[in-house]
Amino acid sequence: MPVTDNHIFDLDEDVTRTPVSYHNRFGITLAANLYRPKDFDESRRYPAVIIGPPHSAVKEQGSGIYAQNMAKRGFVALAFDPSFNGYSGGEPRHVTSPEIFVEDFSASVDYLGTRPFVDREGIGVIGICGSGGFGISAAQVDRRVKAVATASMYDISRIYSKGYRDSFTEEERIRILDELAEQRYADFEAGHPALAPRQSIGVAPETNPIGAEFSEFYTTPQGYHHNAPTQFTLTSTMAYMNFSLPDHIKTVSPRPLLFITGEHAHSRYFSEDAYELAAEPKELAVVPGANHVDLYDRTDLIPFDKLDEFFTKNLA
Repeated sequence: MPVTDNHIFDLDEDVTRTPVSYHNRFGITLAANLYRPKDFDESRRYPAVIIGPPHSAVKEQGSGIYAQNMAKRGFVALAFDPSFNGYSGGEPRHVTSPEIFVEDFSASVDYLGTRPFVDREGIGVIGICGSGGFGISAAQVDRRVKAVATASMYDISRIYSKGYRDSFTEEERIRILDELAEQRYADFEAGHPALAPRQSIGVAPETNPIGAEFSEFYTTPQGYHHNAPTQFTLTSTMAYMNFSLPDHIKTVSPRPLLFITGEHAHSRYFSEDAYELAAEPKELAVVPGANHVDLYDRTDLIPFDKLDEFFTKNLA
């Protein structure tokens, strides 16, 4: 397994970080970092949280920041690279898959739940951005997940199949599917899948404020990592247009859900809509002054005290 590198944050002196690996049910090797408190006691059983990264991101970025801060608060925390991405295995590279990305969460539960220092009945999930939808979807069928929090949630199946704020017409949806069908022929003849253009380079705020927000993070020293090119295979989109992620969100209950979103986040409607659809117990927390990407790495804005309180209460 490769040694991970180029974290966008410094390792805190109060935690330890250990590279680990494990397999999902498809046989793909997942690369992850295990964070533990510096005063970790092997004889104890700790509550644990699994942190999934933003869609197209890797564990050396925001999910690692969340894992480190949860470890500082006494949790065992696991940040992983999704299948086909980062240092995880899987071919072809840079595929995104609703089923497999959801499975990666359950595989992470497999790993944590078999560690002697983890309380198997005290495992929760934090999903950032796209991983919010994947984490909820995993909890719908994997009852070993005892509590779920999302931050700047994106429902990738909804955005791919319906567009931003559900703006696609039926004609647009059919056009996209026809283009993807032709792309499958092109990929087959080429012998490899084509990647979508990288969307987050040099985006002007005045012409594309959402794209510029991602660009400011992914292509500058603030958030750049060479394993996060912010692009996926073009034909990955088809699966998301056929399968919806959080359709059974009510079944997460009576396990609790916490939705964290920024006051000014362009993605805020995903969290608000999911909150309305979810059954109790549930909570919606709006971070004053924050946009979508602020909740990736802004430790002065991310409400870690609320996350600590939520998981301490619900993983006991």
